[in-house]
Amino acid sequence: MIQYDMKLFHKVYREIAEELGCDAAVAMYHMFKGTQVCFPIRLLDPELVREMIAREHNGYNVKLLAKKYDYSEKTIRRIIKEKESQKRGNEK
Repeated sequence: MIQYDMKLFHKVYREIAEELGCDAAVAMYHMFKGTQVCFPIRLLDPELVREMIAREHNGYNVKLLAKKYDYSEKTIRRIIKEKESQKRGNEK
């Protein structure tokens, strides 16, 4: 692979190279050059997380689930309520 002087990189690629390495920055350049990329705030897919929360909820672990999935306890309760409502709707 060609050796690049990171000091010559555009700012965004230089930041990537500093954090992930020069090879990762060059790979990202080739993958996304010319494309505007927007990264979601959340790493995990919200719908899949909702499914996991519903599956893992045992009636007593709202605080633990909130911490594990980086949601507020209020949001965890809302997700559980929505999933229980969906489940009741599907049973009818």
